[in-house]
Amino acid sequence: MHVKEISLKLDKGEVISGELVRGKIHIGYTGRFDSIVINSQIENTSDIFSFVEIDEKKTNYQYARISILKSELKNNDIEFTVTTNHIPASPSVNAKFRVSVIQEHKEIASDVAYVKVIKY
Repeated sequence: MHVKEISLKLDKGEVISGELVRGKIHIGYTGRFDSIVINSQIENTSDIFSFVEIDEKKTNYQYARISILKSELKNNDIEFTVTTNHIPASPSVNAKFRVSVIQEHKEIASDVAYVKVIKY
């Protein structure tokens, strides 16, 4: 069985504004790397998902992209919780999460996961 160099899973496929989304990253990459970067993008908007928890530590990170240094990792898994205040103009809009392994400013491996932000 092939182990992905990095994998990203979200706990749900749909979310409404203000609802929490939990994600889990598994790092299977065994080479050298400096950091893991998590990025979110809501289609056709400048709205973002904000990070509220990383590895059971509360945070209030109001940016779409967060970098976690290798030295800050406890093990090969990262768990995070995010939320958005975005309210779609249409019934729903797609959002993409991308996680990357970074070594010397270069992306070594990545994975993506999607969630729909729906109108309530």
